[in-house]
Amino acid sequence: MSFKGEHILSVKQFDRDSIQHIFQIAQSMEPYAYRKKRTTVLDGAILGNLFFEPSTRTRVSFGCAFNLLGGEVRETTGMQSSALSKGESLFDTARVISSYSDVIAMRHPQAGSVAEFAEGSRVPVLNGGDGANEHPTQALLDLFTIERELAASAQKIDGMHIAMIGDLKFGRTVHSLSKLLALYKNIKFTLIAPNELAMPDDIIATIENAGHQVTITDQLAGNINADIVYQTRIQEERFPSQEEANKYRGKFRLNQQIYTQHCKSNTVIMHPLPRDSRLEANELDNDLNLNPNLAIFRQADNGVLVRMALFALTLGVENLVSKYERDVPWYSNKG
Repeated sequence: MSFKGEHILSVKQFDRDSIQHIFQIAQSMEPYAYRKKRTTVLDGAILGNLFFEPSTRTRVSFGCAFNLLGGEVRETTGMQSSALSKGESLFDTARVISSYSDVIAMRHPQAGSVAEFAEGSRVPVLNGGDGANEHPTQALLDLFTIERELAASAQKIDGMHIAMIGDLKFGRTVHSLSKLLALYKNIKFTLIAPNELAMPDDIIATIENAGHQVTITDQLAGNINADIVYQTRIQEERFPSQEEANKYRGKFRLNQQIYTQHCKSNTVIMHPLPRDSRLEANELDNDLNLNPNLAIFRQADNGVLVRMALFALTLGVENLVSKYERDVPWYSNKG
């Protein structure tokens, strides 16, 4: 795909060549993300960071990525703090905010809303999550993480086994990731969820039609002997009531004992975060924190690299970043 000036709205936009191009640029961003060098390639550029649904990691990651390229960030958080609460349309909001910005990152609770917003925008829009629909930048950073983690044991994405666990119905991260993985070859998917929170049929059809093996179960034991275990939290904000969500919290818990008993010695543990550490949920126990195969924080770090790459590509500066490179004068212990 051509990235310059384009919106990043769905993983459907990518093929394997474009994914590898993103990853190549992401890899080149390491010196700046890890504070070995700094760049001012986007000096003067403005990111409109519009998050109309609660977010910490994704919102800050987008802002951090843009700052690391030398740009400035203007944020709006929460529906009530925006003109949308006064009845303004997404189109009108887009026309106005895009006149103030060079690129926009947006999260919204309604599926399809970011694409609707993009129709009115005069600058590239990056989808930071639209309801239970998609989260393309998360899927890219997840895939980038999977590639890196598997490479450490001389494995590839083609031919791997991934177990996805938890709320697969409302978890937009697993929806987008599954669509990207469908581009690869001979993957075994084990989808572990309560029947009520099973992966949507259209996602399963996408996987199966691409020739991959799919196992659907509601049992954790005996089904997580995989290369990648991708745990998700219960998306309680998408349930009709807290009482309904509480029926499923804590159903699939992973701790070191379960890991030792049911996983391979090098099974990689992933999670899009935040993990729900409250006792009634505790989906990834703290006793896994010292497990070297717990990749959740490396996964979060990779998000900055991937989003830096997407900003550089959509603004057409991917080949100019090092030209504006400078030394870092302050103490840093990153990377």
